[in-house]
This record gives sequence, C-alpha cells and structure tokens, in this order.
Amino acid sequence: MPSTNHICSKVISMTEQVSTSRCDSPLLQAFVDNRLILVKIAARITGCRSRAEDVVQDAYFRLQSAPQITSSFKAQLSYLFQIVRNLAIDHYRKQALELKYSGTEEEGLNVVIHGASPETSHINFSTLENIADALTELPQRTRYAFEMYRLHGVPQKDIAKELGVSPTLVNFMIRDALVHCRKVSGTHSDTFARRV
Repeated sequence: MPSTNHICSKVISMTEQVSTSRCDSPLLQAFVDNRLILVKIAARITGCRSRAEDVVQDAYFRLQSAPQITSSFKAQLSYLFQIVRNLAIDHYRKQALELKYSGTEEEGLNVVIHGASPETSHINFSTLENIADALTELPQRTRYAFEMYRLHGVPQKDIAKELGVSPTLVNFMIRDALVHCRKVSGTHSDTFARRV
C-alpha cells in the first residue's frame, strides 16, 4: 500500500503539470493564467462564485472556437475581461428573469387549478363529445373545411384550392360549422344546467 507522502507528491506533481502546461493559443493561455481574476470579475456581477465559475467556463468554450488573436497581451486581457463581463451580465439578467417568473416549490404545490374538479372535467369532456357529434352531423365538405382551418391551421385559401371552391364559400362553411357547434354545445349545457 502506497504511503500518504507518496500520494501527496504524485498529486503535487500532477498539479504542477496542469498549471505549467501550455495552450495552443496565446489567448487561451492568457485565459488559463488569469482564470482566478476572471472568476472574481464574474462573481462581482453574478453575486455567486459557483455561477461565476459557470460563466468563466462558458467563456472558455467560446474562446476555443474564436479566431486566433495575435494582438498585444494587454489587448488579449481586455478581450477576455470583456467576454467574461458580457457573459456574466447575460447570466445575471437570465437569473433575474427566472426569479421574476418563478416561485418556490411550496408556492407551486399550493396553486389552485380552477376547473380541475371531477365535475368540471366531466362537463368539459361531455362538451367535447357533443361538439364531435355535432361535427358528424355536418356535410362532409363543411366538416373537412372546419377541421382543417380550426384544428390544423390550414389557411382558407389553401382549403378552397383543395376543395375546388372559392375562399368565400370556405369562409361560409367554417362559419356555418361554428354556429352549428355553438348551438349544439349551448343546448347541451342548458340541459345540464337544468339537471343541476
């Protein structure tokens, strides 16, 4: 079994190899050499060190695909700082937006879903069945036009071309189908209301 000193010396030598390794690009090397400073800059903006680490990692991935910059070291550092700063600001804005529209898990568990009672679900399902029955009572062409327009979002002019009729006639067919469905669903909801 290896001694603790032996393991520590191996870890130290591996760390030295990583820290002294050179990158292909001078920009990436500047990034690696100044990583801690970049994390501090991002942490000041994001307010969290772990998020700052994420920002710096994103910056590194962007730099790997960036074109080679052969400018001065000072210009490279300015470029790195600007990339990290912009990514940190984007991350902060995204985080603020998520906080604005999200809540705690407890809030989500206590949300009341209106209309989720078994009775309401039954009424909605019955209404849909009545509308489906009403559609079967319509002429085939009228039902087809209505379903294509209302359910599939096909423009009326395309339906007219397919059926070989004018767009105006398609408009009237859709209107007639809608009036028929409203009439049938209104009749059935009135019947249900009288029973309750």
